[in-house]
Formats: sequence, C-alpha cells, structure tokens
Amino acid sequence: MTASGNMGQIDVAALAERLAQAEELQLIDVREANELAIARLEGFEHLPLSQFKQWAEQIQARFDPSAETIVMCHHGMRSAQMCQWLIAQGFTQVKNLTGGIDAYADKIDPTMTRY
Repeated sequence: MTASGNMGQIDVAALAERLAQAEELQLIDVREANELAIARLEGFEHLPLSQFKQWAEQIQARFDPSAETIVMCHHGMRSAQMCQWLIAQGFTQVKNLTGGIDAYADKIDPTMTRY
C-alpha cells in the first residue's frame, strides 16, 4: 500500500500461498450470486456490487479498516472499483486480486470451472 492511497495488487500465486498458510486476511468477493454458483474460493465474504446499498453502511462494522483486505471478482475490474471505494472509507491495506477468479482457475486450480 502506498502513502498516496492507491490500492495494492496481489497475484493469484501469492494469494494461493497465503491461503495455504491460513494467514489472517479479510477476503471480499464482489461477484454476483450466479457467478459464485459457478466458481468460488473458501473464506471470501460475498458482497455483490449490485447490492451495494444493502451492505455499504455496515462495511466499517463488518471489517477492520486497518487489516489487510483482498478483493476479488471475475477478472479484476469490479474488485478494483471496490478497492478504491474501501480506500475512500479509510481502509489502509487494500489489495486487488490481479486477474480475479479467472486467473486463479487458470494458474492455480485447473479443476475450477471457468466462465
């Protein structure tokens, strides 16, 4: 995380390693329910962007703004938007999963369904 408030990035290999080590991370998946039905990673909290108004006000209560937070979507665009919003809410260690779950399925878990 840079001092300018820009979001960080994490690639799928680094995420897989950190998940395997059971590190304490806040994990957010902003995809829609129908996307989760196709492919999902355990441990990610589901906050679909289409339901933003339903969960936005509780974000500070549900997550620790100072804890490392990794955000995922399908390819990395929606999660990048979420990262920028979290930073605006005062979150300080926000990282976007580069390539999203599609890259994870491609590079880490070939048994995962791609869409």
